[in-house]
Amino acid sequence: MINTVRKYKKKLRTRSKIKGSQRPRLSIFRSNRFAYAQIIDAEGKSTIVSATEKELGKVEIKGKVEKAKALGLLLAKKALAKKIKEVVFDRGNYAYHGRVSAIAAGAREGGLKF
Repeated sequence: MINTVRKYKKKLRTRSKIKGSQRPRLSIFRSNRFAYAQIIDAEGKSTIVSATEKELGKVEIKGKVEKAKALGLLLAKKALAKKIKEVVFDRGNYAYHGRVSAIAAGAREGGLKF
């Protein structure tokens, strides 16, 4: 219970720093098995683009970090197809390390600007 409250407060603290931006928000979620990323409009009402590691299929990528980078590239490709070039990165309550930074690196490499 206490851990859940702590995570929620951290998430709100992160979100408050990016609130008010007119750019869409790149929000991520990671579970033990998969990572998910979505681009949400500036008002926070609807998802514009989303991608999951499940969409990568049976690609020969070893390791979670490499899959996360491929996820960032996939999301950037989808976003550029919808003419979204600039986003705000919302890491939620996760530290900017490992899979989270790999998603960001892949999205930057794919052409998104943070």
